[in-house]
Amino acid sequence: MSPELEARIGIGVPHSARVWNYWINGKDYYPVDQELGDQVIAIYPQTRELALASRAFQTRAVQYLAGSAGITQFLDIGTGLPVQNSTHEVAQTIRPQARIAYVDNDPLVLAHARALLTSAPEGMTDYIHADMTDAEHVLQEAARTLDMTQPVAVMLLSTLGHVEPQAGIDLTQRYMASLPAGSHLVLCDTVSTPQTLAAQEAYAAGETPPYLVRRPEEILASADGMTLVDPGFGSITLWRPRPNEEGISPVDQWGFVASK
Repeated sequence: MSPELEARIGIGVPHSARVWNYWINGKDYYPVDQELGDQVIAIYPQTRELALASRAFQTRAVQYLAGSAGITQFLDIGTGLPVQNSTHEVAQTIRPQARIAYVDNDPLVLAHARALLTSAPEGMTDYIHADMTDAEHVLQEAARTLDMTQPVAVMLLSTLGHVEPQAGIDLTQRYMASLPAGSHLVLCDTVSTPQTLAAQEAYAAGETPPYLVRRPEEILASADGMTLVDPGFGSITLWRPRPNEEGISPVDQWGFVASK
């Protein structure tokens, strides 16, 4: 890693992508990230369970989309650091020809972007270094990899908390308005409870950009005008769990898969 990139990433202060990586049992974090991660866990013990549930929900949603829904194009926004069972790995196991465009504006993710580009030979992956709030630019860049006249699955998992709730609703609707019928939206985020609000405060104290929890209706509003895929909206552990996941307690991360 170059000194310039290292300075931009700031290894001496907690970093949101690395803290999340710590919570999901990854390897790309520093002691300062673990320290903040543990502080949040001490206040909100469900934190790691919630983060792991988000990754599991992503896998199940992509399996559904690439399988019975027949989706071969994915726009994964707020990618984060590469981990096992990334969107392209899951999708291309089912549809080797699947095309995936990853989006993040984080210089740390940019440094690891090459690991996101290991596509199956029949398909394609790309990494777009851009701000997710500039939907028009992201869609323009994604068109290098995706055919925007055909259905696309937009993935926004544990990502919209970086913007205010109404801004997040408006943003998802801007993305979906530009996509054809048959496209899907996969979204989940942390619901507001006294415990998650306390975790929000602890996280913000770590010199990282704040991550805002939401009321359930502020998450569901992103699906206005779309059709929810069964079983609908609720805790992500309840969305089509695999046999070995049945009976897992609900977490304070709620989400849905919806079709346009």
